Amino acid sequence: MPTLMVQGCTSDAGKSTLVAGLCRVFKRRGLSVVPFKPQNMALNSAVTPDGGEIGRAQALQAQAAGVVPSVHMNPVLLKPNTDTGAQVILQGHSIGNLEALDYHSYKPKAAAAVFDSYARLCAAYTYVMVEGAGSPAEINLREGDIANMGFAERADCPVILIADIDKGGVFAHLVGTLALLSATEQARVKGFVINRFRGDIALLQGGLDWLEAYTGKPVLGVLPYLHGLHLDAEDAVPETPIPALPRKGGRELRVVVPSLPHISNHTDFEPLRLHPQVDFQYVGHLESIPAADLLILPGSKNVGFDLAWLRSQGWEAAIQRHLRYGGKVIGICGGLQMLGAAIHDPHGMEGNRVVMRGWVYLNWKRPCTRKTTH
Repeated sequence: MPTLMVQGCTSDAGKSTLVAGLCRVFKRRGLSVVPFKPQNMALNSAVTPDGGEIGRAQALQAQAAGVVPSVHMNPVLLKPNTDTGAQVILQGHSIGNLEALDYHSYKPKAAAAVFDSYARLCAAYTYVMVEGAGSPAEINLREGDIANMGFAERADCPVILIADIDKGGVFAHLVGTLALLSATEQARVKGFVINRFRGDIALLQGGLDWLEAYTGKPVLGVLPYLHGLHLDAEDAVPETPIPALPRKGGRELRVVVPSLPHISNHTDFEPLRLHPQVDFQYVGHLESIPAADLLILPGSKNVGFDLAWLRSQGWEAAIQRHLRYGGKVIGICGGLQMLGAAIHDPHGMEGNRVVMRGWVYLNWKRPCTRKTTH
């Protein structure tokens, strides 16, 4: 079964993009290819046609491969709702919330789901493009690993290691990651890819020659920094704002969204963020809240915690002022719950906040009296 795995020296090294690109290349050549990520930790998810849930990146990779998204493309999805716990989605469906140590004990069952899904994809497609998670050199996560080398060793597949040169330290990342792998894992790495290079490639050649001589492994490619490449982010909220174009005869629409600690599905905002006539801005921890035409309270994986965080950041007064001057407010999913009279979590699904006061009174023109339950 031809399988190739892309692992990264860090998160956001370019694994998702490289897998998507390889899927598209194979599709254009008329080959049967499918993406696969054994375990994903992300709050950006997509719904498959059969109602299951997978990581957003795997849905995008399925589109690149020209295939229908399936829960087997991402059999384990972890959606963090606290600093130490997460909702566990197994083959598209939630099995509940687990703390980190509890999930460690649950890993054999998760591994069974991973290799069941992998076998199904192997039976249906000729090629499988596998994406790792984070870095394979996380020493504390090696035992029972199903996301990186643990999967590669059991599936007996070759590995490409990718690193991001735009952040600096690319040679240290590649050499250091390789050094922390076992001898059999090192042998499994067939070569390197350097991502997001800017400038004249001739200036990099000396470093590439040294890397190949030092490690004995080839540099398979250097990918350029692609300006204007906007693929769905796996988890990280985009930090770089997109410049807006002024409207004819007036200013652009200004939209502000708080970057909640547990923000979910922030890719929903990409059409606004990328629109040339929308001035879109995320506001993070302790950042000033600018004037806007529209405030959007996004989805959250821990509504009670994030509501308390908003209050601590001064958003309550900011929203009141915004409404007083004629601004608009939209709530999506958890953000809509925040705008209700109260949030009820009697079973503690998202923490120990059983009941929290909502922001119903902020809608001073047409106050809502109906409770919003969760």
